[in-house]
This record gives sequence, structure tokens and C-alpha cells, in this order.
Amino acid sequence: MDTRLPRLVIVTRPTPLDMLVRRFGTIDQAKFYVESRGRSFDRPQRAHELQQQALDLVLRAIPQNQRRAQVSRDELDRFLFNPDDVILAVGQDGLVPNVAKYLHGQILIGFNPDHETWPGVLCRHDPKDAPELIAWANQRHAGYEIEKRAMVLATREDGQMLPALNELFIGHHTHQSAKYRIRVGSGSFSRSEKVPDPLAAKSREERHSSSGVIVSTGTGATGWTSSITRQRDIEDPLPQPTERRLTYMVREPWPSIATGTDINFGFVGEGEEIELVSEMEEGGVIFGDGIEADYLEFNEGQTVRITLAKRTLNLVVPVHVEREA
Repeated sequence: MDTRLPRLVIVTRPTPLDMLVRRFGTIDQAKFYVESRGRSFDRPQRAHELQQQALDLVLRAIPQNQRRAQVSRDELDRFLFNPDDVILAVGQDGLVPNVAKYLHGQILIGFNPDHETWPGVLCRHDPKDAPELIAWANQRHAGYEIEKRAMVLATREDGQMLPALNELFIGHHTHQSAKYRIRVGSGSFSRSEKVPDPLAAKSREERHSSSGVIVSTGTGATGWTSSITRQRDIEDPLPQPTERRLTYMVREPWPSIATGTDINFGFVGEGEEIELVSEMEEGGVIFGDGIEADYLEFNEGQTVRITLAKRTLNLVVPVHVEREA
């Protein structure tokens, strides 16, 4: 093996067919289950075939003397990435945020197995182009560039951290009413009405009962955040993928004698933060990119600061690629 070349790490996720076989034991039993409910088995089978074809194209494009490793999304939390690894994500766009949280400067190339079904915002390359892209990763010739996409970071008071590429959710794990105090702007929470914080005038704080808070990057602005802004008729320009700016949205804040609704939408720039203090006895969570199983606890008295992450996702894209709005 040529140690002068970077190691290529191929990342995939189980296909719908893989998940059905895990559940029912065999393809025939999985097919019986699907068709007995009036659904066609062609869809999961076709998706699986396209995934395998794409993976085969990528694997065949790797030079025989180049180091490689293959890892499933389910194994990422136990996999050790090298600093100079090149990650080859083969699958739908959602696979990239799953990988991004484990990376620290490595570059990522995303391959889309099914351009008719998946938009390819993050996995935008055709698997047929794998030889050219791997050659670029090894030699860095012209044709491609690295797009540094901003990430968001949650930091608990005890030092636990959770990064995300799309967005963070802070609330109750059942999505029932979450109770917390929220502060935006510079300064810190007012600890006493008798001794006011001299920086309090530069910050705003409020007690909330809501369905939770979403803090999104420019990448996430095309997903969950986009749905919220459309539903709420928000017309403010959202962050772009490489922009060092976040947006936050409070979901369904409830107005009452004890809780307010004034702090419900805004932006967080470089050096700024949102801080929340939980008032939930149990069930409070912070999770990123829709992965509810990977969370930080956020219960009574626990504090979290939400900021831009120092790390970025280094995504390989064609030169002069058109950015999404």
C-alpha cells in the first residue's frame, strides 16, 4: 500500500431493503410483509440495487495500492478517522450530516446513487465520476474546490458538546411543552433583581413554554428551517451554507402570566450565542440533525450555549458550482 496517498473511507447507510431483512430475516419474508400491505416491493428493491451499483463504481475506482476502509453509519461513533482521511459518502444527502459531526478538517466527497429521487445537495456527484474525483483527492488538480460549510455547536455547562451540520433541537424528547429560560445577545442571565447585571441591557431574556427551539445553519436552512419559515411567512434572508451565521426559531411559544413570546426568531453571528437554562424536571434533550438517539440531557438547572462551531464541513464540489438559494 502507498502510504503517501490518503486513506479513503467509504461511508454508507443501510438501505430500506437492508432494514426490512434485518427485521424479517430473509428477502422473501420482507417481500411478503410489504406486499401483504398492498405496497410494491419494487421500490425498496430498486433503491437497494442503485445503492449497490453506486458503491461498486466507487470501490472499483480506488487504486489497488491505496489504503481504504468501509464503515456503516451505525458504526461511526466507534470508528477512528485519521487526520488526512478522504471520506467518500455514498447515499442520500442525509448521510453527510451523520458523518460531519465526527470530522475535524477531513474533506468529504458525496456520491448520489439516485438522481431521480434525491436532490443531491450534499451528495451531488455521479458515482461514474468516482475515478476523476479520487484522482483529484490524491493530486488536487483543477476542476474541484472545497466548500467550507458552517456548523452549529451546543456546549453544556459540564463541557459536553454536540456539533451539527443542519440544525440543533432543544426541547422535550416527546415534543410536548418544553420549559426553559432563553437569552440572546451579549451579557449573561440576570441573577438578581436587586443587583442588575451591567451587561443586561445588551441582552434579552425570557421564560418560555414552547415546542422547543431550532437553531439552524445555512445548510439546514434548506430543510426543517425552510418549512418553519414558510409556515410562519418569515421573509428575512436565511444564512447561506458557507456563511458564518445561524438562525434560531422558537416553535409555538405559549403566552401566559409566567411565559413570553417576544424572543421567537433571530440570527446569531460570529462571536454571539444563545443561552438556555432548562426548567424541565425530566425529558429535556438536545439533539442534532434529526438523530434523536444521540442527544445531550437538558433537565432542571442545566445550561447550554449555542454558537457557531469552529470546525466546518469541507465538502468537495465542482468549481464554479451554483449555490442553492
